[in-house]
Amino acid sequence: MPVLLGFLIILFFWALGTVVTMLINHLIPGSVVGLLLLFVALCFKLVRPEQIRAVAKFLTKNMSLFFVPAPVGLMEHLGVLKDGWAFILVASVLSTILVMAVVALIRQKGDKTLGR
Repeated sequence: MPVLLGFLIILFFWALGTVVTMLINHLIPGSVVGLLLLFVALCFKLVRPEQIRAVAKFLTKNMSLFFVPAPVGLMEHLGVLKDGWAFILVASVLSTILVMAVVALIRQKGDKTLGR
C-alpha cells in the first residue's frame, strides 16, 4: 500500500501541474509545474518524503525509459533537423556555455556568501 500511495501522490502532482499549465496557456510544461508543486508540498510538510521515497527511487533508477520517445520523435522530423542542423548546433553550444557560466557565477557567489 505505501508504494501505491506514493505513486498516487506523484501522479496527483503531475496531473495538477498539467491542469495549471492549461490555465496559464502552456507557458511551462505540466511536468515541471507538477514537480515544483510537489517540492512546495514537501517543503511545507504536506507530503512526507517517506511517502514517495520508494516510487521516487524506482523512477530515478528507470529514468532512461522516459527518454525513449524523444529520439523517436526526432527521427520522425529528420527533414527539419537536416534543414536547421547548423542553427541547432550553435544554439546547443551557446546554451551549454551560458548554463555553465551561470552555474559557475552562482557557485562563486554562494561560496563568498558562506565565507568559503
